[in-house]
Parts: sequence; C-alpha cells; structure tokens
Amino acid sequence: MANMRLDKNPMPEQDPVLRAGNFDEVALGYTPEMAIDEAKRCLNCKNSLCRTGCPVKVRIPRFIAKVAEGDFDAAYEIITSTNSLPAVCGRVCPQEKQCESKCVRGIKGESVGIGRLERFVADYHMNKEVKDEVKVPESNGHRIAVVGSGPAGLTCAGDLRKMGYDVTVYEAFHKSGGVLVYGIPQFRLPKEIVAKEIDNLKAMGVNIINNAIVGKSETVDELFADGYEAVFIGSGAGLPMFMHIPGENLCGVYSANEFLTRINLMKAYKDGSDTPIMPLAGKKVAVVGGGNVAMDAARCSKRLGADVYIVYRRGMEELPARHEEVEHAEEEGIIFKTLTNPVKINGNENGYVASMTCVEMELGEPDASGRRRPIEKVGSDFDLPVDCVIMSLGTTPNPLIKNTTPGLEVNRKGGIVVNEAGLTSHQNVYAGGDAVTGAATVILAMGAGKLGAKSIDEALSK
Repeated sequence: MANMRLDKNPMPEQDPVLRAGNFDEVALGYTPEMAIDEAKRCLNCKNSLCRTGCPVKVRIPRFIAKVAEGDFDAAYEIITSTNSLPAVCGRVCPQEKQCESKCVRGIKGESVGIGRLERFVADYHMNKEVKDEVKVPESNGHRIAVVGSGPAGLTCAGDLRKMGYDVTVYEAFHKSGGVLVYGIPQFRLPKEIVAKEIDNLKAMGVNIINNAIVGKSETVDELFADGYEAVFIGSGAGLPMFMHIPGENLCGVYSANEFLTRINLMKAYKDGSDTPIMPLAGKKVAVVGGGNVAMDAARCSKRLGADVYIVYRRGMEELPARHEEVEHAEEEGIIFKTLTNPVKINGNENGYVASMTCVEMELGEPDASGRRRPIEKVGSDFDLPVDCVIMSLGTTPNPLIKNTTPGLEVNRKGGIVVNEAGLTSHQNVYAGGDAVTGAATVILAMGAGKLGAKSIDEALSK
C-alpha cells in the first residue's frame, strides 16, 4: 500500500555547529527502514515522468519498487544497468531540478526522495560484507581511448566496457575522478566513495593511466596511431575565469578551482600538507559568486576557521546554487552579501589582500539568461575588510587539446563543437561534458558520456 504522507523522510545530518568544524560528510544517509518507508511514497506511475528528467535514464520506478520490497540488491542491479556512478549521483545530482521535479507527488506535497534512495541503495551495496563478483564482459576486439576520468569520461568508459570494448582512460592528475576528486569537498562527496566507484570500473576491465596529459604526453592523433579506433574527450573545464578588476594579482586571491583543488585533492586542510593554503583561522574570506562551487569554497573556508562572506551581485532568489547547499551554508554561519559586486581588491604594504571595494546593486529587467539584470547604484561604494578573496565565476575548457588537435572545431568560449551524436569535427573523435558545454552538472556530463559511448558503438558496429 502506498505511503501517502506529503513530506519526504528527512535526511539525517551532522549538527551544523559540529560540522562547520570538520570535513566529515554532512548527510548521514537513510536507514533501511527509512528507505523502505520513503520508497512506499512512490505511486509507480504508468507514465514515468521522473525518468524523463534523468540524463542517464535510470529506471526510477522499478528500482524504487524493489527498495519498497526490501530487495536492495535488485534495486542496485536496476540502477547500475544505466548508471555507473550511483553513489556519486545520489549525493551531488540536482534531483530537485531533474527527476524529482517531474514527480507527481510534488504537486500536492514533496516529491519522492529519489536521490536519497539512490544513495541508500549504492551505499548498501558498497557496505555489504560479502561482495558480489564483478562481471567482466568479453572483449569484442575494438580499442577506445577516453581522455579524462571525470564523470563524462568514466561514464563513457563504463558503458563501452559493458559492450565489450577495450577501454583505456588517460587522466592528467595523479588521482582518478576529475572534478569528483578535485572540485567537490569531502563533506559533500567523500573521496572513498569515488575511489570505490572507480574500483568497480577497473574490476570490470577499464584501464586508467594517470599522469598522462593528452596534448603533451601524447596527442589525439598519436592515440589513433597507437591503434585506438575512436577517442572520447571528457577533459572537463578547468580554466578559471576572473573579473579583471584591480588587485586580482594580490597574495590571498584564489580562483575557486585552485582553492578547492588544494583542499580536496592535495588535502591542504591537514597539517603538514605539501600543497598548503594561507592560514585562514580568525581571518575574513570573501567568496565572489553564487553557484555550487562558491558554496563549496565558502563552506571549506568556514571549516578552516574563517569568517566567510558570499558576495553575489543578484539577490537570494537568483542564486544558481542548489537550495540545499545554500541552506547548509546559512546553517553553518556563512554571511550572504547579495546585491553586492566587487570593483577593486585593495592590498597592504606587503602585497596581501586587506579589503575589497564593492558597490551595491539593484535588479532591473531580465537579461538573456532570464534573470533580472543587476544594475549598479551610483555612489554606493564601500570597503569590505577581508584577508582572502576567492573568485568563483565559472570555468572554461583548457585549450591544450584544441591547440594540439588539427581540425578540432571549438566555439568562442573554447567548448568543443559536437553534433547531436557527440561527434566532433575530427573523424572518430567524440566529446562531451564540460569540455563541450563549459562548467555544468555532474549528471549532465554523465549523460554526455552515455551518448558518446552509444554513438561510438553505433559507428564501429556498422
């Protein structure tokens, strides 16, 4: 019998005061009893609108029905038939804008907690004492190279391996996972979770080579010379953007990309780190931007002992970050200075940040993005005393692959141009994820990886 309660089972979480001082995961996950109760809220609609909102087409009602029965193993099999990274998606996918936004239970209450159930099922499987044997597909004799081990690359590699392809992933960093390991903090996505998901792919036969920078150690054309029949580029968008205002070259100014890479990949928050960041205990930090990356940088700074401001030129209603991330940041004591825009960063006599000159803004008519355009209030300048500024204004694709691959077309923002099948202007080269779109979500990158795998298979099967 369906559970017709209007609200979701709440997610157990660390207390905000405690979690603001540690890097442990904030959300603690459902118990089996909570998962079964939440799954029973699903109506198993004949027309699965929830599935239309999922970029990787998880068979949502089917896996939830198995959770409701308490058959968590069957639920895991259903999820992983289309999704190679369920524990990741259950944590960082913006379900509220995708699958859950289509849920009919959301019309008169809260949608079913699809993401929370996906996370529960993935965690249950990972924590089983007796591990299931990983099925290794038989090789079909075709070799494919994947550039980048982020969500697009891993998804493409996993799907191709399931089809029997011999897949090698080339990763520039010393650790695999791309943005999953360098961009998203431990308290949102534990790195052990990412490592386990990657280990599953390796056990299935996916080969990953680290410290391999395609475009330097080997070019795309040289990969073909090595015998690969197709290449998928999922190299992400790691080139940070700045405001180009005075003072951005002062000591104490970071891009969010660098700051989070030092924190997440290099463990700069630990004593004795080989790649430190400036001590932030007792300091004031301004994070410029309003997206999920800005929330991550702000919440990391808070955990390092700083007083933290989010400086954003629009209002709270226009923040592009997930509502959950904004709510968590507020609970942890981060101050939102909205309708505020920096115009200059001021330094002291030693070349370090001392303050940031800002102006107040007001909202005018909607611009091309559909959001109301921020307009500067004349004469509203003020100085915000800060010791560190983190610019979180988005990223663009690194031009290295474009510059070393003749005939590869890119757009004016540096994104690789692809057709509806994910095929680039270079023969047998496919691309997807942030390398094509610029910075976007993990799940959209995964969807592009699935498309790339499907298109490669169709092309080589002719």
